[in-house]
Amino acid sequence: MTELKKHFAVIGNPIHHSLSPQIHSAFAKEAGLHIDYKALLSPLDEFKNTIHQLIAQKLSGANVTLPFKKEAYELASQHSSHSRIAEAVNTLEFKGDQIIGHNTDGIGLVRDLEQNLNVDLKRKKILLIGAGGAAEGVIYSILEKEPSELTLTNRTIEKSHVIRNKMDVHAKSFNVNLNVIEMAKLPDQYFDIIINATSAGLNNAEFDLNHKVFHEGSLAYDMMYGKETSFIREAQSQGSKTSDGLGMLVEQAAEAFFIWHHIKPKTKSVIESLRAL
Repeated sequence: MTELKKHFAVIGNPIHHSLSPQIHSAFAKEAGLHIDYKALLSPLDEFKNTIHQLIAQKLSGANVTLPFKKEAYELASQHSSHSRIAEAVNTLEFKGDQIIGHNTDGIGLVRDLEQNLNVDLKRKKILLIGAGGAAEGVIYSILEKEPSELTLTNRTIEKSHVIRNKMDVHAKSFNVNLNVIEMAKLPDQYFDIIINATSAGLNNAEFDLNHKVFHEGSLAYDMMYGKETSFIREAQSQGSKTSDGLGMLVEQAAEAFFIWHHIKPKTKSVIESLRAL
């Protein structure tokens, strides 16, 4: 008996740039699964209706991208621990009348750093730039790896304080020193890993960041992908190793694939094929 084809979607606005259909199709082909996965543009004020239409169409799950991750969190009737802490959802499971929300962003970032870039986060000094949803989505996963120190910085320092206040109890439980420092006042100190979780790269905005935070031997990681950002250029000019977020994109998709299909896909060949494009 032939297994019924399962249907999935990625929802965002805009959505034309999404690589998710390509990634999940590659995972499914390798796993011998027959799935349908489409990119779906939702009107900005219609996300809830879009989800209920997908449920009515018997979809098994959906990925959620900007700007709907907070709305997806509010819509879900059950939450994974990572989505509850981030208060944002990027992966939905539809089971009967239940909408189960997950957040795989932080898991994807950590896996890319550890498995693809061979960076051990334990006892490292990490700088996280940005205090929006991208930063909130990954900070708990970083804390879980027990760096010695995690410093938050953002143009609007108040937002960094909000995140620290929310995450302080977790930082203490993992024995991580959690700091907040204004971008303009970052000291000339060594960070092992500098992570850009801002969207400055999308609009080619220049970074108001002391270039002395970059050093030979440190890794500058931009969660953006698909273009060389000013953050990456600045880091390279100071001798830092650099990486964009393409590996994170594939690894967070792999975790979503595992949630839906209970199969862990291989990611290396998918990352390499997308990188070649």
